[in-house]
Amino acid sequence: MIYLLEDDDSIRKLVEYALDSQNMSCMGFANPSDFWTEIKNEKPDLILLDIILPEEDGISVLKKLKAEGKTRHIPVIMLTAKTTEYDTVLGLETGADDYIPKPFGIMELVARIKAVLRRYDAVSQAEDTLLECGKIRLSKAKHQVFCGDEEIFLTVKEFDLLYILLENRGNIITREQLLSKIWKTEADVETRTVDVHIRYLRKKLNDENIIETIRGIGYRIK
Repeated sequence: MIYLLEDDDSIRKLVEYALDSQNMSCMGFANPSDFWTEIKNEKPDLILLDIILPEEDGISVLKKLKAEGKTRHIPVIMLTAKTTEYDTVLGLETGADDYIPKPFGIMELVARIKAVLRRYDAVSQAEDTLLECGKIRLSKAKHQVFCGDEEIFLTVKEFDLLYILLENRGNIITREQLLSKIWKTEADVETRTVDVHIRYLRKKLNDENIIETIRGIGYRIK
């Protein structure tokens, strides 16, 4: 089940119809209060979340989702008419797994939903791999990262970034390699996207030095 929190009736009905036609059950909500009531009864597989909403904005909703243990691991894709870098980065920093600016194509939306769900499914089914570096410990199968005794919540892309860097510890991984491995693209996503995710990964790990920037090339963990 996919939950859609979108106050625009025409967009909400269109997305509901399109996803249902793709055998992806979708339940739409026009306001956060109805959304919060329903999520207590059933946890969705993924949430599509608009930013500009009545009652409270989408960023506030996202923060509450990621602060609650029962909902923090639900993948979230932001849908927004805002296209400034600030809004994009704020959503990613708060824990969104992806964002799609309006107007968007329905087939693109379906493809992005399937991509996020595949990543979560792959992580949950994988044989566990444990990686460590200093105080940082990563469990691939459980999708958990600890810094000392504290669990650090990462989005799927942040987790994948850390996993690749730890798996190749000591080696330089280029931005292009990271784009190919994580975003499955070489051109559609700018390399700046990698830099943004690295910046917030460092912030969440509370260690600016654990990931070394190799100027003009990429990154590595020493």
